[in-house]
Amino acid sequence: MQPRPNPRLSSQAMAFILAGGRGSRLKELTDKRAKPAVYFGGKARIIDFALSNALNSGIRKMAVATQYKAHSLIRHMQRGWGFFRAERNEYLDILPASQRVSENKWYMGTADAVTQNIDIVDSYEVKYVIILAGDHVYKMDYEIMLRQHAESGADVTVGCLTVPRADASAFGVMDVDRTGRITRFLEKPEDPPGMPGDPDNSLASMGIYVFDWDFLRDRLIADAEDGNSSHDFGHDIIPEIVKSGRAMAHRFSESCVMSGLESEPYWRDVGTIDAFWRANIDLTDFVPKLDIYDNAWPIWTYAELVPPAKFIHDEEDRRGSAVSSLVAGDCIVSGSEIRNSLLFTGVRTHSYSALEYVVALPYVTVNRKAQLRNCVLDRGVVIPDGLVVGADPEEDARWFRRSAGGVVLITQAMIEARAAALE
Repeated sequence: MQPRPNPRLSSQAMAFILAGGRGSRLKELTDKRAKPAVYFGGKARIIDFALSNALNSGIRKMAVATQYKAHSLIRHMQRGWGFFRAERNEYLDILPASQRVSENKWYMGTADAVTQNIDIVDSYEVKYVIILAGDHVYKMDYEIMLRQHAESGADVTVGCLTVPRADASAFGVMDVDRTGRITRFLEKPEDPPGMPGDPDNSLASMGIYVFDWDFLRDRLIADAEDGNSSHDFGHDIIPEIVKSGRAMAHRFSESCVMSGLESEPYWRDVGTIDAFWRANIDLTDFVPKLDIYDNAWPIWTYAELVPPAKFIHDEEDRRGSAVSSLVAGDCIVSGSEIRNSLLFTGVRTHSYSALEYVVALPYVTVNRKAQLRNCVLDRGVVIPDGLVVGADPEEDARWFRRSAGGVVLITQAMIEARAAALE
């Protein structure tokens, strides 16, 4: 009798996605939604990348911990991720902070978010738990990381990016030996250590951790009883394991999913207005750094039932057109010129208007003769006739939020405040 092949470890694992953070550096974009619920790429939300990676890796048990202004995030998951079937041993549980431990205790840290749901993780009866952040954009096969974890006998395996040493001070940095064992975990060090054999680069934590559940369960219970702990993976759990256990680094380059079009592993923290705008605009490049058209590794999301995009008028100076741009369904480009821009679902642009390097979130309306450049338009914004943005930095900053990189964020509240002031 032939021996059965080893099953994928993902079938014995669950993904626990931490999605409770606001993402305050995104300013008004997170006034109404948590950072993982922020729109990205024309159709998706940021959290769809972590969830899609887990699903594509073969993981069918997931939990998402939410906290800050979670309604839009929960609604998105209910609408777009409701296809898991319990009779097939598939689960996606949404775990809002709900004072399960005491009436005055919400999630106190990333580790505490798991600790408060130990009973739920126990009910999954899994061997491995992979802890994920719900607010990064990347494609990764977690099965490869799970394999390394199991084969190395590690207590924890930490997903790591290779970053230039000069930039590594913004991250938690791993100091590793030549076997990949983590010897020190340094939080935003002034002088980051280089990598063995590569002193110009450092290994930075991605906030992705793989544990055997039995081991992590014991650590979380001990951490919960420590009055000096901040109950955080990066600050408490991981450094303690580095000191007293066996922590191994997993390099993202070994499990990054690339279709053949990408030239290098792609990972982005789109946590600032500039980074968010740039990552979206990058998708309009002739050969983008991230291939979202890869059917072998799709980014699953809530697909609204909407009509196709439409381009109307064909007159001089009044031609509906889009060049080097992504235009989602239900958009009507009416006598407008769109260049190097990304329009989400339901955007309307009217005659004689022009958009260049603009990220327009769903259901934005751009009225006649508006001229917009280097902008992020929040959901539902109505741009008035003739508004010019991107030509005069001082005028832009007077009414709207202008980033250090020169990107202008516009919300409907800002438009209304401007209108009231000009009356």
